[in-house]
Amino acid sequence: MTRLKNTFWLLVSAITPLLVVLSSIRLALTSLYITLEYQLPGFPLDSYGSTQAERKSWDGFSIAYLLSRIPYQPLAQTVIADGTPLFNERELIHMLDVRNLTAAALILWYVTLLIVITGCLIAWRKNELKAFFNAVQRGAVATLMAIFTILLAVWLNFNWLFTKFHEVFFEGDSWLFYPSDHLIRLFPLRFWQDLFLFIGAVSVIISLVIILSARAYRRKGMRSSLISRP
Repeated sequence: MTRLKNTFWLLVSAITPLLVVLSSIRLALTSLYITLEYQLPGFPLDSYGSTQAERKSWDGFSIAYLLSRIPYQPLAQTVIADGTPLFNERELIHMLDVRNLTAAALILWYVTLLIVITGCLIAWRKNELKAFFNAVQRGAVATLMAIFTILLAVWLNFNWLFTKFHEVFFEGDSWLFYPSDHLIRLFPLRFWQDLFLFIGAVSVIISLVIILSARAYRRKGMRSSLISRP
């Protein structure tokens, strides 16, 4: 029984980084992030004439598609003011790939969230919250180490990191586009740089909250044990 418990807490520690990073990604897939991103100083204008308001609207539309809130046909049939399609065939294929990747990531997010919540409830019922906090703290520390490594890579050579990310998750050169393509105009390189930094920053904050909560619980337990001593 003890071995089973230890295995479960190891599982919780192992999936905590996934839960933290996926939670940050889910927060980035909101209109709030897009609104903040386009208001940042120095965010590049569209050299082909689209206004920031139009770009934000189309970005929100694209993210709604990635979250499976909009079916394929409306996206494929959408045109801009001059009558040209919002996305060409190559872009639509890539959007479908990203939508499938997003769906898989969200399923993984729900699973990790369920496991951690279940672990917390079990620990609470069996008076083993110390083991739970130890497990998630180990995962949070591992998350911080991974995030700082990734942020260092972003700072040193973002283009290399961006390329490797796409080579891992997408086949061939399906993610490469012309500067005139709307995916590039809506999501320029600056957008992705800021996105990596946003996900990293939110992940660091969540990890620190977990670590501080674990330490606070242990201090509370130590005070309680001292008070209860005869």
